[in-house]
Amino acid sequence: MSHDDQTKEPRQSRTAGDAGWHASNYNLMALIPGTKNVAIANLFKGNCAEYTPIEMYLLSVVEELDENHPIIERFAKRGIIANFDELAALDSMGRAACAMQRGIGLTICPTMGCNFDCPYCFEDHGRGKMSAEVQDDVVALAKRMLDASGATRIHVSWFGGEPLLVPEVIESLSHRLMALVDEKDGTYSASIITNGYLLTQKIVDMLDRCKVRNAQVTIDGMGAFHDATRRLAGGGPTFERITGNLRELKIPFRVDIRHNVHEGNKAQMDELQAFVEQLARESGNDLKYYPAPVSGSAVADARGEQVGLLCASDASEVGIRQEAGRFQVGRGYYCGANSIWGVGIDDQGNLQKCWEAVDKPAISFGTAHDWDPARPFETATRPDNLTMYLNTACPVPDEECRACVWLPMCVGGCPHKRLFDDRQCVAFKDNPEPYVLALHARIGEERK
Repeated sequence: MSHDDQTKEPRQSRTAGDAGWHASNYNLMALIPGTKNVAIANLFKGNCAEYTPIEMYLLSVVEELDENHPIIERFAKRGIIANFDELAALDSMGRAACAMQRGIGLTICPTMGCNFDCPYCFEDHGRGKMSAEVQDDVVALAKRMLDASGATRIHVSWFGGEPLLVPEVIESLSHRLMALVDEKDGTYSASIITNGYLLTQKIVDMLDRCKVRNAQVTIDGMGAFHDATRRLAGGGPTFERITGNLRELKIPFRVDIRHNVHEGNKAQMDELQAFVEQLARESGNDLKYYPAPVSGSAVADARGEQVGLLCASDASEVGIRQEAGRFQVGRGYYCGANSIWGVGIDDQGNLQKCWEAVDKPAISFGTAHDWDPARPFETATRPDNLTMYLNTACPVPDEECRACVWLPMCVGGCPHKRLFDDRQCVAFKDNPEPYVLALHARIGEERK
């Protein structure tokens, strides 16, 4: 042995705590019934897995373990421990979301008119149709957005009103927008929210040519339950027509069947889901059921006809089904309202940051004719209506939200509701165990 070897200091190991490791601030836990194991969902990492009692003990003393203990790597990979400031990371992701280019997102309303009169709808329906001049403005805006962002991808969501009242506008604009993307050797995709009443094979084939890859159609229950809320303007049932379309037409894209759940139809959830699954088997179409709780709006209240909104405990049941199905990695922003590169366009060419505002010109931030995303605030007609949405991303301006375990998932809640109504917390915020168990059942144990 050399003199150097004899005098060298023995290597000092550190604890995991000294190395910066600590339990994540965003873990939710639930004891798995019939076992001693615990399911942990980490909302920052978007991971849910099952842990044994010994693993739970190791997690409880993780900062005292040697930093090279083999459990450290496993826990870190699943996100239940971290060696960085997770809140600071969410803040940075929120700031980046404002300008981060993930492609261009356009929600286009070719008309605000609708052939339905649903009592819970949040819109005031006009009868306008997007003019040729406004269509030109939309195409010019899309080009400016592509040029300013460097993006080569456009996704269009067709919305309204009922967009299929004017299928010719959808077809014309689609081909022009697809041509813009082709010039950049990029990609184009689209989706549509429609009540499904006006679907025909000719229209379905047109939507397919226009690269619509997903449609949302609402069915509010079986027969009379649906017809009580999803009725024609002027009166009249719609259930048989819509379900007949879904059964008889050959639809080459996925159709999400949304069930707007309220007090009057919540008992229909299981029956409607089974009906949709049977309808998919009969038709060969890709139909997927999902429930969504009905929420109130000033416009719906003004109609004077109330639909029984779900109370918090009932909303939890629906919300758990909905939220567990879209569990994902945490983010610093809620939706496209927090990004420069996502805009809504009404039939008059007014620009909005949220599709719940497309019928409200008073909170528009600009027009498709004038707004230039390369100079977003200088060219906005009402810059405050743009910045107020962007500034709802992280850092969320609410200390209670910033201290909440749910922050990576809800990111402060819907920007539009926060701005014009009130902060809307996760319905099951104070009762997370059923949500964690729903995630555990859906995802299963993620052991490597």
